[in-house]
Amino acid sequence: MIEETPFLTNDAVVFGILVAILALVFSTSSSKNPFWMKFYRIVPSILLCYFIPAILNSVGLISGEYSQLYFMASRYLLPTSLVLLTLSIDFKGILKLGPKALIMFLAGTMGIVLGGPMALFIISVIHPEILGGVGPDEIWRGLSTIAGSWIGGGANQTAMLEVFGAGPTLFSQMIAVDVLVANVWMAVLLYWAAKPEKIDKLFKADSSAIKELQEKVEKYRAGILKIPTMADTMKILGLGFGITAIAHLIADYVAPYIGEHYPALSDYSLDSTFFWIVVLATTGGLVLSFTKARALEGAGASRLGSVMLYVLVATIGMQMDLMAIFDNPLFFLIGIIWMIFHVLIMLLVAFLIKAPFFFVAVGSQANVGGAASAPIVASAFNPALAPVGVLMAVLGYAVGTYGALLCGYLLQAVHQGLV
Repeated sequence: MIEETPFLTNDAVVFGILVAILALVFSTSSSKNPFWMKFYRIVPSILLCYFIPAILNSVGLISGEYSQLYFMASRYLLPTSLVLLTLSIDFKGILKLGPKALIMFLAGTMGIVLGGPMALFIISVIHPEILGGVGPDEIWRGLSTIAGSWIGGGANQTAMLEVFGAGPTLFSQMIAVDVLVANVWMAVLLYWAAKPEKIDKLFKADSSAIKELQEKVEKYRAGILKIPTMADTMKILGLGFGITAIAHLIADYVAPYIGEHYPALSDYSLDSTFFWIVVLATTGGLVLSFTKARALEGAGASRLGSVMLYVLVATIGMQMDLMAIFDNPLFFLIGIIWMIFHVLIMLLVAFLIKAPFFFVAVGSQANVGGAASAPIVASAFNPALAPVGVLMAVLGYAVGTYGALLCGYLLQAVHQGLV
């Protein structure tokens, strides 16, 4: 697929459009106009922050391929937002959430590992020509890179590309499948995040620990709330971006050092710079939550963190080309079946252990979306819950390579057994 140059290529212009979209969505979602009140009862505001940029990308007005905004948001704004969102977190409260969060994460991983081979088998029975590739163009090699992305993230995806050797054309097609299918599923999660009570009631789930954590953080925030001064805002930004800078500085040394001297640790993504940035920023925020810096929450630390997170949401949205599905419909069909299998496994396990939908959503995104989108989905439930998404996403880095390798070998077995 040849990428066409978008109408707007200047990132300053594109960034202005994205922020204007966010302003429009939030101003209308807070409006008392009866039309907008009815509209946002059906359509969550965060979904529009995500889908409007996707539509602009799909019609060729802007393009995630030609823009550096996602890189900027994921490397600079995301770690800073993680610092500011974890500043007031009740760490003990997170630990009280119990083992169900971990179980749901592992269920999501298992759904990805088994779902890929299952999807390939189903489509190959209906369309055997899908197995016609030779050498680097064999479809299982490309699908293994999706497994890496959906369990661990970009670093794991690159690892699978090197291990299984997918051809460049096939790999570019798989990236399109990865981005579109994963982002559509994220949109579904964002929609249901606004109304989790219905699913919790169906599963007879006990979400009291989640609500207790949420209420405790909100009560603390309300107790220290004040009108921020310029000094307060500068302290918040200085702290957030300062820790992000430290995280980048350490990561730039640690990741290459581990990659060179301890290559075996690359299986845990410990040679990934982005991994260390996320871990160090989150750790910095958690450490600050035990200090006087926690009082900065009263001046709006988490609000500024949420602003940065929503900018990230918009830049993620502009990565999605809704028209790409028509280029390789069979590949997308495999991806869709794969994701459905992942979802069904998670819902089944959640029903059996009576896990809240919050754990389903965040456990899924900790696998499929990683550190970039797991906190977004968690904060869609409540901003106080964003750190839970980050901590679960870190697990994805740890098991990503092993899970993706297993999935790749199963994909290869299905392919060779049917050829």
